Amino acid sequence: MAKEEIKKLIENSKKVIDADHDNSAKSIQDDLTSFKKKTLDRI
Repeated sequence: MAKEEIKKLIENSKKVIDADHDNSAKSIQDDLTSFKKKTLDRI
C-alpha cells in the first residue's frame, strides 16, 4: 500500500471515530437527562 492510501484510510477512520464519539456522548447525555427526569418525578 502506498503512503497516500494509508493516510486516506487513517483520516477516514478518524472521521468515523469522531462521529461515533459524538453520537455516544449525545446518547449518554440523553440517558442522563431522562434518568434525572424520572428520578425527580418519583420524588
